[in-house]
Amino acid sequence: MSTRQVNTPGWASPMFDETVAQFDAVAELMDLDDNIRERLRHPQRSMVVTFPFRRDDYEDVDTVYGYRVQHTITMGPTKGGVRFADDVNLGEVAALAMLMTWKCAIVGLPFGGAKGGVRIDPAILSSHEKQRITRRYTSEIIDFIGPERDIPAPDMGTDAQTMAWMMDTYSQQKGHAVPSVVTGKPPELGGSVARREATGRGCVSLLPPAATSRGMAVAGLRVVVHGFGNVGQYAAVAAAELGCKVIAVSDISGGVHDEAGLDIAALQAWVALNGSLAGYEDCDRISNEELFALDCDVLIPAAIQGVITDSNAADIKAQIVIEGANNPTTTAADAILRDRDVMVIPDIIANAGGVTASYFEWVQDIQKYFWSENEIVARLREIMATAFDEVMQISIKEGVDLRTAALIKGVRKVTNAKMVRGVFP
Repeated sequence: MSTRQVNTPGWASPMFDETVAQFDAVAELMDLDDNIRERLRHPQRSMVVTFPFRRDDYEDVDTVYGYRVQHTITMGPTKGGVRFADDVNLGEVAALAMLMTWKCAIVGLPFGGAKGGVRIDPAILSSHEKQRITRRYTSEIIDFIGPERDIPAPDMGTDAQTMAWMMDTYSQQKGHAVPSVVTGKPPELGGSVARREATGRGCVSLLPPAATSRGMAVAGLRVVVHGFGNVGQYAAVAAAELGCKVIAVSDISGGVHDEAGLDIAALQAWVALNGSLAGYEDCDRISNEELFALDCDVLIPAAIQGVITDSNAADIKAQIVIEGANNPTTTAADAILRDRDVMVIPDIIANAGGVTASYFEWVQDIQKYFWSENEIVARLREIMATAFDEVMQISIKEGVDLRTAALIKGVRKVTNAKMVRGVFP
């Protein structure tokens, strides 16, 4: 193993350290060239910006931090979301950019990984305030992004409207409309149909082959979904369409549980009207902690990172865990689940449906030719199924779990690209 030291004071954070440690373990297993190993441990480009933010009352002007990190530009432009949250930091963004590199490589997209964020709580912002922050953040990073440079997308705390503001701000500076600068836009601005549900549906598209590998029939499987935002809602819808029973879902307000199966359409309508699951009473109420211990066949963590830990992993009764969220399982919990023979389909493949559909949107914007929803869904399923099959084959051949196999596939592809391009000058 390389003895070189990583000097990353700007990126230092528990999440970045864990992401690098995960990469180091796989690099050691692959006997990766030390020079490549050292290069891939560091983000290629990082930007930290600060800018003034004025609230609607015009009384105070706050200083806001923004970030954008591009992990590698070897394979093409970088791709990754922009999140608004009050705990966003450079280390978290750098870690997510690295994970996005592996994710794009695993499903065969011509992108490197990127991530961005603004350190502010979107829940306290009016629509006007959020628009001002979005536009100013875009202006600050405008020379860092572009259709052939870096293509942002929605993430936690942002949505299609945020991307519309980003696209408009960028286009105003360029003097003409540039729809391909971001993905996840509204369809009126060149957004792709089926993009919103792609992550959740892509996640559940891996359930049939996973169940088959475990000798389980899909119809009737009991599914539990942690998180009922964009990813969780469409994961629940897709699972129900497969004939599964979605017996519990939850959000920040808590969870709902019904052994006979929940009415997902009714839950979606309630959340659309009320903003959360709070107050929904047509079934049993449970806490988020209780949700993880439910007797079920499939668990889909689809909210935030770090929710499956060494304190609750032993309570999980599901045979299959499909990571719809980014990094929902800690390293310690991963080891516990592996020892208990729980199949964990890792986030870097399970939630790759979102970036795959974003790739479709980018291609359509550049070509000025848009596909039908049936074409998009069919191509998404084909890419996800192929990637999962390849990862499964690596897992069997190398005798490793799916997370390690997926990372081997991603790191191997990026390594080959770097070796072919060489070093300049």
